[in-house]
Amino acid sequence: MSLTAVSGPLSGRPSGRLNVELAPRGPILYLQPLEYRIRALFEQVTVVDTLRPFLLHESGRLPVYYFRPEDVRRDLLQREGRREDGIGTAERFALRVGERTVGTAAWSYVETSDDAAFVRELVALEWNAVDEWFCEDEQLFGHPRDPFSRIDVHRTTRHVRVLLDGEVLADTRRARVLFETGLPPRWYIPVADVRTDLLVPSSLRTRCAYKGSASYWSVHVGDRLEEDLVWSYPVPQHDAEPVRDLLCFFNERVDLELDGERGERPRTQWSRDG
Repeated sequence: MSLTAVSGPLSGRPSGRLNVELAPRGPILYLQPLEYRIRALFEQVTVVDTLRPFLLHESGRLPVYYFRPEDVRRDLLQREGRREDGIGTAERFALRVGERTVGTAAWSYVETSDDAAFVRELVALEWNAVDEWFCEDEQLFGHPRDPFSRIDVHRTTRHVRVLLDGEVLADTRRARVLFETGLPPRWYIPVADVRTDLLVPSSLRTRCAYKGSASYWSVHVGDRLEEDLVWSYPVPQHDAEPVRDLLCFFNERVDLELDGERGERPRTQWSRDG
């Protein structure tokens, strides 16, 4: 797998000419130094407290905080073994405080390609492995906030159809498309234009740092139950207000048609093999 990585501020200005042959291939990594205090608490014990965190941007994934080893309570981490991924080989750790242990809670890369050497020995924590995250004294929810992220929502009269195994799940010309930095376009559809008789309420709830708390539904088609395929923001935050109560499908896991043309399913962390 090829890897394009940068570890400092991006430089240079666009020339005004697009040369697609120069576009990077494979995952893109960018390690950004931050200038605010980040803390993580587990069982009311401070696991991380730093004034010099990093934010790792990886194409197709949400950003992740990384920390210098000396800013992490390494005495609370227990080695679990090594695992390889698209960046390199990482030592994985469980997090233990008192009688409570969370497995695969932290990792640190011990081997990478030369292009990704800047992440070696830094320590990262799984977001949900700890109880609370704070930036300065404000609690964070969902995932790290990306300072480069932007959300734009636009009305569209394009003919949008959503299908699963050939079954039409939604058909509309009243969608709103949400563009979010680094993610595929998301097509939010009025409830009246969705086959709600195929939806099964799910207990899953997630929290986005930008859009708020999402509720989910599974979809029942034939003998198949596709779990947690649909979501909605009943009480959206910030720039996601225009999609309040609309329904959205993971276009990684359905067939999405725009004006009669079926698009390829994007590959993201929400894709499922098969």
